[in-house]
Amino acid sequence: MTQSSTSGNDSSGSQAMRTSRRNFLRTGAALTLGLSFPSLQWLSSCTNLQDHVAPVWSQLAARLQGSLLLPGAGTFSERAAPWALQYATTLPQGIAQCRSEADVQTCIQWAQEHKIPLVARSGGHSYGGYSTTTGLMIDVSAMTAFSLDPSTGLLTVGGGARNKHIFEGCKDLGRAITHGRCLEVGVAGLVLGGGIGFDMRSHGYTCDWLRETRIVLADGRILTCNENENADLFWACRGAGGGNFGIHTSFTFETFPVGRITVFDIKWTERIAETFAAIQLLTQSAPDSLGIKVSIVAEKKLGDTVLTLSILGQLAGSVAELVALLTPIFTVQQPTETTIREEKYWDGQGIISDEGKPEYSHERSRFVKGQLPNDAIQFILSSLRAWPGTSRAATWKYFLLGGKIDAKTSTDMAFVHRGYSMLSSIELEWNPSDGSAVIAQNEQWLAQFHDQMEQYTTPYCYQNFIDPSQRGYLQAYYGKNLPQLQAIKRKYDPTNLFRYPQSIPV
Repeated sequence: MTQSSTSGNDSSGSQAMRTSRRNFLRTGAALTLGLSFPSLQWLSSCTNLQDHVAPVWSQLAARLQGSLLLPGAGTFSERAAPWALQYATTLPQGIAQCRSEADVQTCIQWAQEHKIPLVARSGGHSYGGYSTTTGLMIDVSAMTAFSLDPSTGLLTVGGGARNKHIFEGCKDLGRAITHGRCLEVGVAGLVLGGGIGFDMRSHGYTCDWLRETRIVLADGRILTCNENENADLFWACRGAGGGNFGIHTSFTFETFPVGRITVFDIKWTERIAETFAAIQLLTQSAPDSLGIKVSIVAEKKLGDTVLTLSILGQLAGSVAELVALLTPIFTVQQPTETTIREEKYWDGQGIISDEGKPEYSHERSRFVKGQLPNDAIQFILSSLRAWPGTSRAATWKYFLLGGKIDAKTSTDMAFVHRGYSMLSSIELEWNPSDGSAVIAQNEQWLAQFHDQMEQYTTPYCYQNFIDPSQRGYLQAYYGKNLPQLQAIKRKYDPTNLFRYPQSIPV
């Protein structure tokens, strides 16, 4: 999920000087009087816009180092669109394309002055559409500064950085953090909601590697948060920071060295139940060096439901080691398709990553303790075979957990989800052309699947797979850490400026 919601994400990682509320307000007033700004010139040059733009929006444009997009501008529709296309009808009145922390401050101040709702946008991948707004969208996606100190291994990125910037920046440096595989996902949303990836079993969640973040609060202050400064807010940002406390402008991570890995993408279309059971048995004793996602995809072909089982991931080892590990599965059933390649780490990531495209989808998650019993496997398979069907697909999957994830406790930081064997989810995809009746029928199927799976899982859900239909979402996302998070929310955002339908309440 992107760092969306009425809060946001992120900047270019510049170490702007600490700013008091008084100086913040003075700066805002001074900028209002400015006469020559590129953003204002851009606004004035837009055909037919200046005749109907409210003066307050012209004032905002004049105060920005970046630019202001208004409806009718050439790239407005593209920048306004979220990744979850079912929420694309919610459009902002304006999009501030921020270039600096000062721009983020300006936007927050201006929105409060004019009582206009705000939302931050980095990657825009909120599954619940919470990076959309009818007010001001604070777009930090251009704030992608990247620096890696070779002497310390510390990586600092701007609040608008995406996974692709991690890939590009770290490729020749031999270092990494736990990262996602979708290239356009924002680093902010990833780390602030935990952060899963194929390195998590060997190194922990993304949030486990965060060492510092800078954040602009509702009152305009810019805080540096780490273990020594504003430590309570730093605790909260590692797992509950997305859209709840402020807009993040940079992130500093400790990195780990990487070498060669073996990546794999393997599929089966026959004896799926038996093969899945063999995969589950393997994962009971899998080394921490194995990162794996197991998926069962249902598709409609010539009126029939066809299932495909797949495993995707990486092993910090050789091809021979991976084949030896997977041989018990191959003994049960030979794959339909097999890709196994040993590569340099970042070359391997290029094989198993996904650029992704905006889509209509709904995903619901559950954390699992232990192994799924046979009746759970049968339930999953029978439910997928009974899927009503769309022109796209339905997918049940799980990510193998454990390993270094559990080196930290559930209270070391806000991300509470430790001690589980897997993160499971069910995802539904569709096209608008499927029609409202078909989509409603599929949503009902999805809800029933999710509810019935709870007998085999825990009630806890992954906040980065944020789900607007999740009952008891605060407990599901934050568990026993919720009371402390609410206290921190009251301290740093007492007026609840940063809010969305599932945000932490004051």
